[in-house]
Amino acid sequence: MSAIALIDYGAGNLRSVHNALVAAGADNVAVTADPEAVAKADRIVLPGVGAFAACMNGLSAIPGLVEAMERRVRGEGAPFLGICVGMQLLADAGEEHGRHAGLGWIGGTVRAFAPAPGLRIPHMGWNDVVPAFAHPVIAAGEAYYLHSYHFADTVDVAATSSHGATFVAAVAKDNIVGVQYHPEKSQAYGLATLERFLAWRP
Repeated sequence: MSAIALIDYGAGNLRSVHNALVAAGADNVAVTADPEAVAKADRIVLPGVGAFAACMNGLSAIPGLVEAMERRVRGEGAPFLGICVGMQLLADAGEEHGRHAGLGWIGGTVRAFAPAPGLRIPHMGWNDVVPAFAHPVIAAGEAYYLHSYHFADTVDVAATSSHGATFVAAVAKDNIVGVQYHPEKSQAYGLATLERFLAWRP
């Protein structure tokens, strides 16, 4: 069995993500904030909803958690999936309510959508996922989004979508992948994304 650590830091839609992972075939999902459990996990999933700074502060407030994630993911190569704000936290910094440092695992900055006539913010609902290259986890399709900020200034773009202008729908680097959309709300497409993540051997 592949042990999956679904990180609980008070800022994620944990029940829905847990249920979606199980529906996608995961048989050993631990909802946890325990650094020891994270350090032993075969795969790590970081969800996230809310403001960038609040999420980063919540993650950093748990002693040893970021360090365990760093060691297991960046040091030892465990497959990692970030969802929505969990993907945004991979960036160097976020600009919501001031500039705040992120994990810095993938270069870039999380910025607000630029206001434009007729453009609704937050970006909410179904929209395209257009792969930038062939990746084992990311595929073309339609997914459900809910966000006011987007991952900018990165070279590690795995997919794009469009809302007023093109924005990053997914990032990928080595054993790390992040999606701006919500797989747990994206029905068959989302389950297929999670199935591919569970099968991924980076």
